[in-house]
Amino acid sequence: MKATEWKLGMSSCSTGNLDKETFDGYAANGISCMEVSLGNEHSPVDWKNTLALSRDSGVELWSLHLPFYPFETLNIATNDTKLRNRSIEFLTENYIKRGADIGIKTAVIHPSAEPYAENEREELIKVGAESLAELAESAAKCGMRIAVEDLPRTCLGNCSDDIKKLIALNDKLRVCLDTNHLLTEKNVDFIKALGDKIVTLHVSDYDFLNERHWLPYEGKNDWVAIVDALEDVGYAGPFMYEIELKTPNTITRRDLTYADFVENYKACTQKMPYKAFGVPNIDECMKNAYYKTPMI
Repeated sequence: MKATEWKLGMSSCSTGNLDKETFDGYAANGISCMEVSLGNEHSPVDWKNTLALSRDSGVELWSLHLPFYPFETLNIATNDTKLRNRSIEFLTENYIKRGADIGIKTAVIHPSAEPYAENEREELIKVGAESLAELAESAAKCGMRIAVEDLPRTCLGNCSDDIKKLIALNDKLRVCLDTNHLLTEKNVDFIKALGDKIVTLHVSDYDFLNERHWLPYEGKNDWVAIVDALEDVGYAGPFMYEIELKTPNTITRRDLTYADFVENYKACTQKMPYKAFGVPNIDECMKNAYYKTPMI
């Protein structure tokens, strides 16, 4: 599938709300699909109302980002069997089944908490793979698939080798490529390694020093190369932005509008030049840089 055929999508994290204003704003600007994004396990969701807003606006509920914190009570990659089992049950009963009930077909999951010491990673990758395999079976019974997201820093899943191990125990598992998380591997190499396992995206840009969630072309990603690679592996999901409208302190610009995303989407998918209007705030970026110089 050509990139120009990919649907334009945005995470609900753009506003932090699943309200009529957000759905209508997406629809009015041709943003045809949404990821329902839930960071905290206590994030409330009015499932019935969300479905009604989707139907009224015509904005498809493409994916559900499962909650992933607080780590003390939600972690699928842990040797604490009680916590692990509780996390699997909690995600299945409260989010996967309920998301499936309103027609969502893809659940994006963070495969781990953080930080992890290097000497415990391999063991916890095995535990995480077992948890993901179990979740994949539960999701499949509901007509949903699990997409495992690449993560930054010391998280499990911070490279393609990790992701391959994490999805190895169940062929139903798929992958969500987050284009601003990889700190030791290029996105293009990750795409080539995972191929058609990639079924959805989290699109944003960064400085290769830490995750930033900037608009494409505000960071260092080679967007033409990324889009080319996705086309080469047959990617057929949406071009799903995971960026807030509100400006973070790591970059200097005005707050974003839906129109900004539409223009950016056109530039990315048509592989056309795009003039970024955000300027990274170097001092702020260096305060929480995981690497002081890029590793990729």
